Amino acid sequence: MQGGAPGSPIPESVAWPVCARKIVSHVEESLRSKATPQVTQALNVLTTTFGRCHSPWTGVLWEQLSPPVASLFERDPIPAVHSLMDLLLSVARSPVFNFSACGLWEMLAQTLRRLSPMQAGPLALGTLKLQHCPQELRTQAFGVLLQPLACILKATTQAPGPPGWLAGTADSPLTVDVLLSSKSACVGLLCQTLAHLEELQALPQCPSPWPQVPLLQAAVTILRLCDGSADPSSSVGGRLCGTLGSCVRVQRAALDFLGALSQGTSPVELVLEVFAVLLKTLESPESSPTVLKKGFQATLRWLQNSHKAPGCSDLSPDALLFLGELFPILQKRLCSPCWEVRDSALEFLTHLLRQWGGQADFREALHSSEVPALACQLLQDPESYVRASAVGAAGQLSSRGLQAAPASPEDPQAQQGLLTDLMHILSTDSEGFPRRAVLRVFTEWLRDGHVDVVRDTEWFVATVLQAVSRDLDWEVRVQGLELAWVFLAQAMGQPSLHCPYTVGLPGATSPGPHLEFLQTLCRLPLFEFAFCALLDCDRPVAQKACDLLLFLRDKTASCSSPQEAGDSPSSVSVEAALQRWQEGEPGQPLGDLEPEAMLAILRSLDLEGLQGKLAQSSDHVEKSPQSLLQDMLATVGVLEENEVDCY
Repeated sequence: MQGGAPGSPIPESVAWPVCARKIVSHVEESLRSKATPQVTQALNVLTTTFGRCHSPWTGVLWEQLSPPVASLFERDPIPAVHSLMDLLLSVARSPVFNFSACGLWEMLAQTLRRLSPMQAGPLALGTLKLQHCPQELRTQAFGVLLQPLACILKATTQAPGPPGWLAGTADSPLTVDVLLSSKSACVGLLCQTLAHLEELQALPQCPSPWPQVPLLQAAVTILRLCDGSADPSSSVGGRLCGTLGSCVRVQRAALDFLGALSQGTSPVELVLEVFAVLLKTLESPESSPTVLKKGFQATLRWLQNSHKAPGCSDLSPDALLFLGELFPILQKRLCSPCWEVRDSALEFLTHLLRQWGGQADFREALHSSEVPALACQLLQDPESYVRASAVGAAGQLSSRGLQAAPASPEDPQAQQGLLTDLMHILSTDSEGFPRRAVLRVFTEWLRDGHVDVVRDTEWFVATVLQAVSRDLDWEVRVQGLELAWVFLAQAMGQPSLHCPYTVGLPGATSPGPHLEFLQTLCRLPLFEFAFCALLDCDRPVAQKACDLLLFLRDKTASCSSPQEAGDSPSSVSVEAALQRWQEGEPGQPLGDLEPEAMLAILRSLDLEGLQGKLAQSSDHVEKSPQSLLQDMLATVGVLEENEVDCY
């Protein structure tokens, strides 16, 4: 069909090549078949065709095949509903059709009316995503999505929303029948509706005006139906209370949707209702760990967006009152016997501290609770995920000056505070998650000039890198290289970074101060760690080390010339050690080095070439003809019966 001169008129289907007419005839015959699998295959073929090919001849194809497609709506039940919806949306996205002339909008409207509420939801969402959809059809599709929530509002003491928000479709008996038919049908319809509306709100095609207030009322009502606190105003509401009571799936979906609605503007009294239902969800002993996690996430979003002046990041007075009630609940959750709950509570606390740890009212509310002490105690939790989250929370508490008393006051080392505890975790914890968390905290402390780090930065970096160099977790080694990079960048006087060494390096441009600092580096295991990482079997580690050494070489380019130390005994010994490491031999420590030797080695290494090799994916080897031939020969060598079966 793509033959012929460009711009030539599209021939009628009777003038198409014989093979094309045979294919179209077969597809048309399949669409009229009574066998659903055959209809499904034909619809899938057309969906792929219209989705991938946007040539003008596809308009002729649709004109010929739209009648048998339309006839599918006359069957009861409609066959291959999902494939049929996919086809209609695929045609609607094509840029070559005159949709009004081909009757596609009428077909979509008819389909939305014929399908059940559960089937119509995905089609309604897809219709609202279309760029050139008529307003009347958009209103119809949006009404399909809103119907289940309108039924929920009507079944309770809530008003059904402002006049016209559903254009007369609020009393859909078909939707009510689905909600009351069975628990699985009710749960499935509500979860699908909430997910579709959440997705729609974030799209540019989101309907305007957005019915923020009734949707927020519906989300709060659904959560109250789930926790049993709703006041049903009808028999329908009473049955919904029994159906949705303690339903985890609906609670999760409603909390996700409730969090998304925090982006809109809501009246203060409704925001207070949101806070009340969130508190009840987080406090309820019947809330599952996954519901609590969703509850913490929704709470954080409402605290970030609730009734505050534009451009102001401080918590509103209502939010501060809410936190006063929330911290006792958070204390309880930090002591939960379920590790998932403890983990979610710590993650929530960490986000709170990042956002508002510097606000005086927040600090006062936090200090009046036992949350900081409980969070630090969880550094000893038996579950590694919880220990990792506790490390992040404790790191934030320390950064904000909110740290409680040490978790182990009887330990002599406890007097040195959290830094010693985290160093112990980095060196001894058997799981990788807490060690990775410690490195993230240490890197953040170094970047922000934490008081425990500034006190003796050289000791801090040396101790951390010594522990990281022995770690078997490649993510820990990558994070260790990131910490080394931050240290170097600060010491070299990069803009907007703070480090005690920058006091003695005002411009970081003269050779003297650079050499003085390199002498400090030579006392640290930084060079040795970076060179070892350069030969690491895990590619991300080697890439990070290569980037680090390139950065260091560029920053020290003016320190000395290669001739000054290129053949010194120190540089020769370093080259020999690197050669042994590269050949896989047990390497001896580099020992005390001179800055000139390090500079000579940095200049002698082909770091750009290594960087290029490391950037290549393995496809250039694995997909080469030579590699394929080697696979074939190796496989044939072990096959006894069928030697041509390579796989």
